Amino acid sequence: MTSAIDPSTALTPFPDHTQLPESDGTFVKNWQEHPQSILLTDSITPILKQLHPEGQYCIGQDLGIYWRLTDPPERGAEAPDWFYVGNVPPLLDGQTRRSYVLWREFIAPLIALEFVSGDGSEERDKTPWQGKFWIYEQVIHPSYYGIYEVNKANLEVYELIGGQYQLLAANERGH
Repeated sequence: MTSAIDPSTALTPFPDHTQLPESDGTFVKNWQEHPQSILLTDSITPILKQLHPEGQYCIGQDLGIYWRLTDPPERGAEAPDWFYVGNVPPLLDGQTRRSYVLWREFIAPLIALEFVSGDGSEERDKTPWQGKFWIYEQVIHPSYYGIYEVNKANLEVYELIGGQYQLLAANERGH
């Protein structure tokens, strides 16, 4: 019996988190990123445990969110300094996540945060297919995108409304 499928043209499955690089090899640009991420995670963990008593959520810190398949693979990922995704298992097949792969998960992060290292232009870049702001807004779709300027103690938070980010106004205390 012959097969109707030509193996040379058969679609190959998209890679999963174990088959994609877990780092692009670059150094962290801001030494405060790690302690800020830990402080944030530790601060909200009691609430996350109430929201997800079964532990089904993922916190990523400089963890790649793969949104397209490229060569090299890491060009198709954005690695927010911190992000949260609810209702996903923290482990996949018993293994620690090496990355978050949108084409496997189909659940966008609720929030992604970037800690500014330079002047903030990289985090606000709306260049199609390249700029962080554009990629978050148009492809990854976290409901909220935050840009924290550590040196200025300034936090901008954008909410995704109708497919576009809208800057949220600060409260009366400037928060």
